Amino acid sequence: MKPQIKLTTTKTPDGGEMGLYQHDQDFAIKVNGQQLMSSRQHESELALARLGCAHLSARKASCVLIGGLGMGYTLRQTLEMLGTDGKVIVSELLPEVVEWNGTFLKELNGKSLKDERTEIKIGDINLLLANSVDSFDAVLLDIDNGPSAITDLGNDQLYTRAGMENCRRALRDKGCLAIWSAEPSKEFEQLLMSCHFHVRRYKVPAYAGTQRNSRFIWLATENAKLLPPGGGEPRPAKKKTPKGNKYTQRREGTKKPKR
Repeated sequence: MKPQIKLTTTKTPDGGEMGLYQHDQDFAIKVNGQQLMSSRQHESELALARLGCAHLSARKASCVLIGGLGMGYTLRQTLEMLGTDGKVIVSELLPEVVEWNGTFLKELNGKSLKDERTEIKIGDINLLLANSVDSFDAVLLDIDNGPSAITDLGNDQLYTRAGMENCRRALRDKGCLAIWSAEPSKEFEQLLMSCHFHVRRYKVPAYAGTQRNSRFIWLATENAKLLPPGGGEPRPAKKKTPKGNKYTQRREGTKKPKR
């Protein structure tokens, strides 16, 4: 069996180590030894683009923002779905990840970086979103591990109410927000709905042809008609009746005290 080779490393903003590894023809990116992504498990990255850009099939001059380059699978799929007049902006925090895509990973999706419709912006996506109003027809987020960040604690800011409100303002009319996550999160679904989004949850495979090691994608939009078929519709949180409230119903069988 061939050993796994560490090709190169870089530092994350919070001081951790991000490394690019190769095993035979497969590649993996790890953070502090924990696998973040793998070229063998990229079906969910393709699904992020397919679901998030499904409403753009008949739209001209679409502009899509992708948060997180990764290994380039979401970028490649997005370019395949857009017309020649479309544009894709990729916000990537680490310049080394862009370099890896153009060198070690160029045979996977490196050609997408050279597509004239692609624009790479190095920096914090939170700042980009905060300064973008009515700018994008779709925003596709594959930052870190989803709402449960492992690469950089600063990524938590993106998945707060302020971060989601920035995403909503950055979307054009009839725009759609798509968010990748390694895990389900009812709490995050409630947050999205509280930001006045219509929300659907899609369970997608990590490997093509199997539901093993499933991932999750949320679609959020102010126009429910844009949501693709399928998916689960989260339920709004139930309002709890405060204890001790004079309007609280008495328990069944409890007698009213005599005066």
